[in-house]
Amino acid sequence: MQPYQVLILIAAYFAVLILISYGTGRGGSNAEFFKANKQAPWYLVAFGMIGASLSGITFISIPGTVETDSFSYFQVVLGYTVGYAVIGQVLLPLYYKLNLTSIYTYLDTRFGNASYKTGASFFLLSRVVGASFRLFLVANVLQLIVFDALGVPYYITVSITILLIWLYTFKSGIKTIVWTDTLQTFFMLLALGITIYFISEDLGFSVANLMKYLAKNEHSQIFFFDDWKSKDHFVKQFLSGAFIAIVMTGLDQDMMQKNLTCRSLKDAQKNMFWFTIVLVFVNFLFLALGVLLTDYADLNGITETKDELFPAIAASGNLGFAVAVFFILGLIAAAYSSADSALTSLTTSFSIDILDIEKKYDEKKQIRIRKQIHIAISVLLILVMLVFKYAIADKSVINKLFQFAGYTYGPLLGLYAFGLFTKWQVKDKLVPIIAILAPVLSYIISVNSLAWLGFEFGFFILILNGFLTFLGLILLRRK
Repeated sequence: MQPYQVLILIAAYFAVLILISYGTGRGGSNAEFFKANKQAPWYLVAFGMIGASLSGITFISIPGTVETDSFSYFQVVLGYTVGYAVIGQVLLPLYYKLNLTSIYTYLDTRFGNASYKTGASFFLLSRVVGASFRLFLVANVLQLIVFDALGVPYYITVSITILLIWLYTFKSGIKTIVWTDTLQTFFMLLALGITIYFISEDLGFSVANLMKYLAKNEHSQIFFFDDWKSKDHFVKQFLSGAFIAIVMTGLDQDMMQKNLTCRSLKDAQKNMFWFTIVLVFVNFLFLALGVLLTDYADLNGITETKDELFPAIAASGNLGFAVAVFFILGLIAAAYSSADSALTSLTTSFSIDILDIEKKYDEKKQIRIRKQIHIAISVLLILVMLVFKYAIADKSVINKLFQFAGYTYGPLLGLYAFGLFTKWQVKDKLVPIIAILAPVLSYIISVNSLAWLGFEFGFFILILNGFLTFLGLILLRRK
């Protein structure tokens, strides 16, 4: 595709999103922005959450891991099912019982203000970095295939990316996102299906025979039991997947804010059930696409690997104009379906958890402050993406994202586990110290674990971090 064609496609796409925003967000109240007036249909929430969970990282990075890691990531995905079950049966009932807007308010009720602010702060750090990682990956691709050819510098690309999200979320936040994410998930899955179809045809077999093709392929191994010290061992990956799902969905304001827009607990649980089933199937298809892309690259002398593999093949034009068009649509949809809700949830958490606007101000002033925060966080995301541009050398973003999540979500895991499974109270003012020490100790252990123990933690670092936080809270319990 020519750069001007991509620009027209992007403009048309966002015109549709802004039109949806106008139709769904005429009120602009805080009740709409934060909770969609608790009137969102559960099936729309479930479908939209698929796109938000997958994001541009899954769209590009997961297929790119297959060449070196085969289907080992699917062990993590299988672990997700356990984590989502815990969310549906343990966390959602708690959140609905307390009628929460921000899920971190629970920590204030259970432990005190210091624990509450600590939990919210770790979420803000996690989500700012996570959202920036996701957008950074997509902005790089758009820069490569569009804006470099037009002579547009990277900081302009990044600024436009965030501005477009701000345009359709600034008024009604989560109420708009429930609808826009549904559309974006549809485009992402359509792009996935069309790419698999055309690349299968090019490789000489029909999509109906995809499973047979995968069964014979050297890159399709799912389960790894041979070396328990390896980061790819099944037990490590499966358990890590379960805990990643709990913390990056169940303890994440971004994802739970969508669930809390449902009319009732029963609807929210139905949402989690169907979301889990579809998400596992879609992740499998992305890994299958990785096999097809790897084989196609080998046959056609394409040298790009990891996160550059899918963009290089799609942009080459060898698979036809349709694949190029839907790759761009799918990429944009995958990126923005996670980034828009991240911007909204960051605004929500900072407004409610850090500034306490619901306790301090009337509705009119709350709305004004919320809008100011929304702009400030948009600017922050731009700055963090610019830092990533010049600080990241590794091309496989998915692994970096999960490694970072292990350090920032670990304290949240420990805090919620301690709150839910014990009745002890803690010395609240000392909780921030434990929440900082646990990730530091986890990092020291992780970087030395191979030398000390002959053991690689990988994504398992999340569990270690949560355990150290839990242990620290035991030491802080009141006598």
